[in-house]
Amino acid sequence: MERLLTIGAYGWDAECVFQALEQAHVDLFLDIRRRRGVRGSDYTFANAGRLQHELKERGIAYRHILELAPEPETRELQNQDDAAKRIARRKREALGEAFTADYLRRTLDPFDTAALTNELNEFQRPVLFCVERAPEACHRHLVTARLARETGVPVMDLMP
Repeated sequence: MERLLTIGAYGWDAECVFQALEQAHVDLFLDIRRRRGVRGSDYTFANAGRLQHELKERGIAYRHILELAPEPETRELQNQDDAAKRIARRKREALGEAFTADYLRRTLDPFDTAALTNELNEFQRPVLFCVERAPEACHRHLVTARLARETGVPVMDLMP
């Protein structure tokens, strides 16, 4: 693995997402969402069936890693933080402290990152995907930070 990438859905249209993936030479798409659907006609490309079809057409492998998706209780902590700060989910720029602590404790710490790293070594440029636009507003940022620390592989965030 030469580089680890991240990408979100919000702020992109379908063609921009797939062009960005191709230009970055992504060879594995890691979907780390719990619910693999996105509301709104602008984001139908991110719904699992359409997404997997388009990735296959472009020769990009797909894998869903449900174990890296935040638990509902963890997501609720972020919802509470967003509500207290009066920030819409699609406008959030950073994760709350309660979400981060709970996600690390409940989800990322028990996850076998060594096994994932071994799998990722078969690829050159895997990308982690969730919906938030800003990587710092999404759990994918926590996952890639951990993987980068453990592997020394640089991270690049694809942004619209």
